[in-house]
Amino acid sequence: MKSSKLLVTMAASLVVAFASQAADSASISGKAMFDGTAPKQKKIKTDADPKCAEMHADSPLLAEEVVVNGNGTLKNVFVYIKSGLEGKSFEPPKTPVELDQSGCHYIPHVFGMMAKQPLKIKNADDTLHNIHAMPSKSKEFNVGQPNQGMETIRTFAEPEVMVHFKCDVHPWMSAYVGVLNHPFYSVSGEDGTFTIKGLPAGEYEVAAWHEKYGEQTQKIKVGDGEAKTVDFKFSAKSE
Repeated sequence: MKSSKLLVTMAASLVVAFASQAADSASISGKAMFDGTAPKQKKIKTDADPKCAEMHADSPLLAEEVVVNGNGTLKNVFVYIKSGLEGKSFEPPKTPVELDQSGCHYIPHVFGMMAKQPLKIKNADDTLHNIHAMPSKSKEFNVGQPNQGMETIRTFAEPEVMVHFKCDVHPWMSAYVGVLNHPFYSVSGEDGTFTIKGLPAGEYEVAAWHEKYGEQTQKIKVGDGEAKTVDFKFSAKSE
């Protein structure tokens, strides 16, 4: 009798352990494809600031508005769960997301964060920068950083896709952040891929946003522990 109860208890424990491992373990991955002839990245003139020009004397600063990778994919596409998480709440991380000003441009160019999560803005350059964020759903801010090594912490109170950053000192500087009420987002990199992990099982609307080619959406259903693939294709014709 005791051995039977032990076996039942062990079996129940295994079920609970398996369920805890499977819960919130779905993932969505894919590529941001580009259709058509890849436009050349424009060289940015930085002569307005001698220090910026000096930083790029040997290698010109290139615009990041459209970056087509060598494998025909598109960089800097913000991919996120647009709907399907209603009724769920997620605690914003205390660890800050970082936005750096290095070489007189923003790094990264496109990124994501949660509402109320700290944003650490850094100035790695020995020249004046100002960070002008222009949200429509949170308080706008414009912060000057005249000295190298300066850091500023800010937050966005409300979700918004997307929030634009610019520098009023250097008009070519531009960046975008997707502010969400959940942590399920990704940005396509130099191979054009993206991955969103740790999703609860469910049906979702997945959106892919690009600053020049707009936003696309697709619907997808994932189960516990399931990995699904969804690709997006952008074209210069969609301008």
